Amino acid sequence: MRLVRFSDPESGLPVSGRLEGELIVSKSGSVHVERAHLLAPCTPTKIVCVGRNYAAHAVELGNEVPERPLLFFKPPSAVIGPNDEIVLPKSNLIHHEAELAVVIGERCRNVPAQEAMSVVLGYTCMNDVSDREAQKWDKNWVRAKGFDTSAPLGPMIVTKDEIEGPFHIMSRVNEEMRQDGNTRDFIFPIPVLIEEISSYMTLEPGDVIATGTPAGVGPLVPGDVVEIEIEGIGILRNSVR
Repeated sequence: MRLVRFSDPESGLPVSGRLEGELIVSKSGSVHVERAHLLAPCTPTKIVCVGRNYAAHAVELGNEVPERPLLFFKPPSAVIGPNDEIVLPKSNLIHHEAELAVVIGERCRNVPAQEAMSVVLGYTCMNDVSDREAQKWDKNWVRAKGFDTSAPLGPMIVTKDEIEGPFHIMSRVNEEMRQDGNTRDFIFPIPVLIEEISSYMTLEPGDVIATGTPAGVGPLVPGDVVEIEIEGIGILRNSVR
C-alpha cells in the first residue's frame, strides 16, 4: 500500500488514507491527489537519525567511519510535509541530506536483527536538513539538527510488502543533481540499526529511523527548491526561505 496523510478540505483536520492511482481513499471518501494538501505521512514520537552510514559521506566531511551506528535525534517539532517551506536558521551553511526513512509499524523493544523487518511498516523520503556551523561546536547536535522544519518527510509511506531495497536515493537543488547514491552502500543495514536502537529505547508506531545520507551534500539558500527522490517511493519537494 501507499499511505498518505492530508488536510481535509472542509475541516482542515489531518486525514489518513491510501493512494490508489490518482485518488486518495479514506474513511470519509476519496479525493484526487492533486487537490489534496499532503502532510508528513506519519507523526513520529521521535526521529532517530544515523550519522555517517555511508563511508563516502564520512570522508567528504573529513570524518572517520564509525565502528558502531552514530545516533542522534530530531524532535517531532522539526517535521514538515511535502511542499512545506524549509525555514533556514541564522547560519551561513545549511546543508540538505537525502535519506531513506524507515517507518516503524508496532511498539517494540530489544528486537534482534533477524526479526527486525517484522516491526517495519514501510519507507518514505526524508531530508535531514543540517546546520554545519552549529555542528562544529554543538557536540550533541541539538541546534545543528533539531531546528524547526529540519525534518521534511514524504510524500508517502510505501509499505514493505510493496517495495524492498536496495534503494536508489537522489537529491536535486533547483533541478541540479547533488546526490546520487544507493542503500547497498550502507555501513550498517536496516536490521542492524533496528537492533541497536531498540536495545536502548522503545520504538513506537510511526517513529522514524533516518538511515544516513550518501555523498554529495551541499548548501541551501533562500529561494532554492530541493527535491529528495527515492525510486519506488516518490519525490519530496520543499522550497527554502
